[in-house]
Amino acid sequence: MFTRFFIYGLLGWNMEVFYTGLGSALRGDPRLEAHTYLWMFPIYGLAVFLEPLHDSMRHLHWYLRGLIWVLVIWMLEYSTGGLIRAIVGSSPWHYHDGWQIGGLIKLDMAPLWFMVGLLYEKLHDRLAAWDLTGAR
Repeated sequence: MFTRFFIYGLLGWNMEVFYTGLGSALRGDPRLEAHTYLWMFPIYGLAVFLEPLHDSMRHLHWYLRGLIWVLVIWMLEYSTGGLIRAIVGSSPWHYHDGWQIGGLIKLDMAPLWFMVGLLYEKLHDRLAAWDLTGAR
């Protein structure tokens, strides 16, 4: 479980660095400045606790699973951002533009979270297969 937590955390960090760097490129910044937050590693790592949800909804069509992932990710994003804000006084992320709720979730990021949820499903399946084969 710790290994999968670590892998999910690293994947999340990497996706966030790529996404913010791509945004920098689209804004015309030749430095391709990218960033993430240390807070994000354990937040993305929490995906390990969503594996049972994935297993329970395998029978659903991919687009329905994607929609469920969007809702679950928004719930996690809102609750973890709110918790961090309550503890330290601010959240690592604060959305100012777009369709946002409390600065903690952006509704217009639904397509991204849809894809991330399905990507993590694929990763979960590969990690589960790896565990079953006894490969180390």
